[in-house]
Amino acid sequence: MIIARPGPRRSRQNALVPSLVLGPMLRHATSRDATVWVQTAGPCEVEVLGHRARTFRVGDRHYALVAVAGLKPGTERSYEVHLDGERVWPPEDGPFPASLLRTPADEQPLHVAFGSCRKSAPHEPPYTRRRASAPEGLGVDALRALALRAASDRRALPDLLLLLGDQIYADEPSPRTQKLVAPNVVDERAPQDELEDFAEFAVAYCNAWREPALRWLLSTVPTAMIFDDHEIGDEWKISQAWVERMRAQPWFERRVVGGLMSYWIYQHLGNLSPDDLATDELLGRVCAADDAAPLLRDFAREAAHQSDRSRFSFRRDLGRVRLVVLDARCGRELEPGRRRIMPDAEWAWVAEQLAGDYDHLLLASSIPFVVGHGLHDLEAWNERVCDGAWGARAARWAERYRQWANLGHWAAFERSFGQLVGLLDDLVAGRLGPVPRSVVALSGELSQSERTHALQALRGGRARVCVATDVAARGIDLPDLGLVVHADLPKRRETLLHRSGRTGRAGGDRDAARERLIIRPRRRGAADGIRHRQRRSRGTAAGEEERAGVRPGLGGRRVRRGDRHRRQGRRRVDRAHLEKRELVVDRAGGVGDGEPAVLVARALAELQGAHLVDQAA
Repeated sequence: MIIARPGPRRSRQNALVPSLVLGPMLRHATSRDATVWVQTAGPCEVEVLGHRARTFRVGDRHYALVAVAGLKPGTERSYEVHLDGERVWPPEDGPFPASLLRTPADEQPLHVAFGSCRKSAPHEPPYTRRRASAPEGLGVDALRALALRAASDRRALPDLLLLLGDQIYADEPSPRTQKLVAPNVVDERAPQDELEDFAEFAVAYCNAWREPALRWLLSTVPTAMIFDDHEIGDEWKISQAWVERMRAQPWFERRVVGGLMSYWIYQHLGNLSPDDLATDELLGRVCAADDAAPLLRDFAREAAHQSDRSRFSFRRDLGRVRLVVLDARCGRELEPGRRRIMPDAEWAWVAEQLAGDYDHLLLASSIPFVVGHGLHDLEAWNERVCDGAWGARAARWAERYRQWANLGHWAAFERSFGQLVGLLDDLVAGRLGPVPRSVVALSGELSQSERTHALQALRGGRARVCVATDVAARGIDLPDLGLVVHADLPKRRETLLHRSGRTGRAGGDRDAARERLIIRPRRRGAADGIRHRQRRSRGTAAGEEERAGVRPGLGGRRVRRGDRHRRQGRRRVDRAHLEKRELVVDRAGGVGDGEPAVLVARALAELQGAHLVDQAA
C-alpha cells in the first residue's frame, strides 16, 4: 500500500500538488482544541477541518502545524488532510479506520499509554526475533502491537500516548536509516554508522514513524514526547568530563545541533498548546523566514550550551488531569560540586505548573525519579566521590565508573533530587494550592521500584494481568494466580524450572495456578521431548518423589537431603513438575514464528472467558 509519494503530483486541474511525506500526527489535543503536524514534499497550504496553515521550510524539507479550535468536549469526528485543496489523507482503500479527532470530557477517566526506548526496524525476521536467537533481534514492536489492537477494537484506543525518550537512536540507527544515509558522508572523521547532521536525523524520524500501522495510530491518538540521551548519543550530558571529551571531537557539535533542530521540529512543537504556539517568538520567526535552517541552527547551538533554563519542559491539561513533563537532559548543569538536572529558573517554572486547581497530577521524566535503595545510594556516593570527597585520584576513578555504569538518574544529582522531594512535599501539604487527589510519577527507564509497584497492584487486586519478560518473571512471588503463561520454551529445561519455580507457588498451593506453555513451531522437537518425559512420569512421579526423600527448597524447587543424591532428586522432581503443565503448540507459521505476543494475548483471553485454541491436539 502506498500512503505517500516521494514527490509532487498533479491534481485534476493539472497543478502540481505536494504529497504528504509524514503524518498527520495528532499532537496536542484537549477538550476544546488540537494541533495536527505534517511534513510535506513542498510548500503548500495545509487544511484540517476547515483550519489552515502554511508550511515553513527548513533546508529542503517542509512542515506545518495546524491549530484546530472551537471543538466541543466529549466528541469525536473523523478528519481529512488537504494540501492546496487536494485530499491526501486518509489513503484510498487503506486497511485502517478513518483518523479521529477525539476531545475528552472534563470528568471522564483518562487512559494513558506510555513507554520509551523504541528501536525501529522492519517488522519481519530476523528483527522480530529475540536477541538471544538473532543478533539483530528486537522482539515484537509494542507500539505497533498497540496500533493493530486499537485498529480492530476501538475500546483499546488510549486518550494519550506519552513517549518518554529515545524515539530514535542517533548512535544506533535503524537498518533502513543506515542504508539511506550511508552515501551521505558529512565528515570522514565521524562514526559512519551513526547520525551526523539534521538531514540524517530527519530521515531517522521518517523511518521511525512511517510504518502504516504506526502512522494511523499517531494520526488518531494525541501524543506528547520528550527526548533522552540516545536521541543525541548514549550518555549525553552524563557529566562535564564526558561533554568536554565529546566536544573535542570535530563532528560532535554538528550532531548535537542537528539532533536538537530535528527534535524541535518533530517532537517539541507538537507538545505546545495553540495558545503557546501563537506567542512563540521562535516559531513566528521560523514561519516568516524563507529558509529557517540558519535560525534553528543558532537556536540549537544555544540550547546545547545553555545555562539558564530548559526550553523543552512542557505542561498539558487533560480535563481535570494535569501532565507536567520535565526535560531531564538538555538543561543539566554539570560543573562538579554544582551538578543539577535543572537550574533554579527551571524549578520556578515547574512550581508554577504544579500550582493550580486540578484533580490528578502526572509528573513525567525520561529518567526515573526513584530507583531502588542500593542504586540510589550508589549514585549519590558516586557523585560525592566525583566531586572530590576522596581526593583527585578517586574522583578520576569515580568519573570513569559514572560513565561506564551510566549513573545519570535523579539520584546522581543530589541537589535536584532534594529540590524534587521538597517540591512534592509542598504540593501534598497544600503550600502550592489545592491538594490533588493523586500524584503519579512516570518515567522512561523503568526501575525496581516500578516493578515492585506493578506486583503490588496485582497482589492487591488493582490489576488482573501481569506481563513480564523472561528475566523479570524469575522469582516472582504471586500466590492465587488463575493462569500463568510462558510465551516460549527456553533452550534448557533448567531455565524453564527456574523461570516458573516460584511464580504462583511460593505463597500457596503448588498446583493453584494453571499453566500454558506456548511453543513455536521450530521448537516442536523440544516440546515432543517434554511430552515423552511426561508420559514416562505419569503415575510414578509422586511415589518416586516420596521415596527419594525430597523436601521443599528455595523458590518452590525440591532438593534431596544430602549432597550425594541431589542431582538424582532434581531429575525426578523435573518429571513431576512437567506433568502439571499443559502444552500448546501453535503450528500456524506466520503467527507462531513472528509474533509470540499474539499467542500470549490468545492465552490471556482465557481470563476473560474466551476460547483458547489448542492446535497441538
